[in-house]
Amino acid sequence: MTDGTVTGTAAFELPFSRRAELRRVEYESGLKMLRMVLREGRRITVIELDRESALAMAAEMTDWAKNAAR
Repeated sequence: MTDGTVTGTAAFELPFSRRAELRRVEYESGLKMLRMVLREGRRITVIELDRESALAMAAEMTDWAKNAAR
């Protein structure tokens, strides 16, 4: 995966000593992606999302969070 211009946007400390980071990536071609970096101890998972995928995931997470306490 070759990096374009990367801008860090947010970092989250998660349960069980995990961490998630969100980064904006813009490639030379003009393609814009949201990069999620998930850290679990020494394990690192990198996922890049397009706009539609990010919107779908955000909607699902918001729906879950609103209804989780019920």
